[in-house]
Amino acid sequence: MTDLLAAIGLFFAIEGLLLAAFPLATKHAMAVVLDMPDGRIRITGIVSALIGLAVVWLVRH
Repeated sequence: MTDLLAAIGLFFAIEGLLLAAFPLATKHAMAVVLDMPDGRIRITGIVSALIGLAVVWLVRH
């Protein structure tokens, strides 16, 4: 459970750094996502989750 909370905290820290360092690029990325079809966003999310799980699995084994 502590690993999950640490991962969530790291996610927020990285997201916050990106928002602070690149606000205009973040706005542009959000606008691009708003124009994407739902299916493409869903597939991107699934692929990202699978990559994240693979990284965690590789680090843990």
